[in-house]
Amino acid sequence: MPAIMKRLLLAFLCCSPLAFAAESFPGLQAIMTAEEFRQSGLYRLSPAQLQAVNEAIVRHYTGAVETAAQEQATQIAEKIVEQKVEQIAQQKAEQIAQERIAQHEQKSLLQRFGLPDLGLNQEWKDQPSLFGRVKGWVGGNSFRLDNGQVWEGVEPIPVELVNREVEIAPRPNGSFVLIVEGRNTTVRVRRIK
Repeated sequence: MPAIMKRLLLAFLCCSPLAFAAESFPGLQAIMTAEEFRQSGLYRLSPAQLQAVNEAIVRHYTGAVETAAQEQATQIAEKIVEQKVEQIAQQKAEQIAQERIAQHEQKSLLQRFGLPDLGLNQEWKDQPSLFGRVKGWVGGNSFRLDNGQVWEGVEPIPVELVNREVEIAPRPNGSFVLIVEGRNTTVRVRRIK
C-alpha cells in the first residue's frame, strides 16, 4: 500500500510543477532588466543560443523539482509506514495486556501471591476419573494399565495392584489419587508415561 501511495504522491508533486515550469518560463530576456541582460553579455547570443540557455534552465529546474518531489514523497510514505507500525505495536501491546489481566483474574487469591491453590479452586471436581485394569508392575512403585499408561506412586503403594480394577481420580493442583476396587487408598500418583 505505501508503494502505491508513494507513486501517486510522486506523480502529483512532479507533474504539476514540471508542466508549470515548461509553460510559464518566459525566458531570460523577459525576467531580466535591459541593463542586466546587457551586463551579462547575453545580448551577444543568437536567438537559437538564447533558446538553448532557456531550455537548459528549464531542464535544471525540472530536475530539481522532481528530486525534491521524490524526497518529499519518500518522507511522507515513511511517516505513513511508521504510523502504521506504531499502531500495530500499540494494538498488540493492548491485546497482551488484556490477556494478562484475564489470566490474572482467573487465578485464585492464593495463586495471585504465588502460593499453591490448596484446593480452593473447585475445577478439578469437574474432571473425569480414569478407570482401568493394572497389567503389572513396571518398577518398584510404578504400574502399567491395560491402556498402556504407566503411573507411579508419589509415596509407596501398600496394595497389590496386578489384575485389579483401579480408578485414578483427579485432585487439586493437578494431582491424582489411586482408588483400588472402590477403596480410597489416599495414595497420590502421577503419570510417567
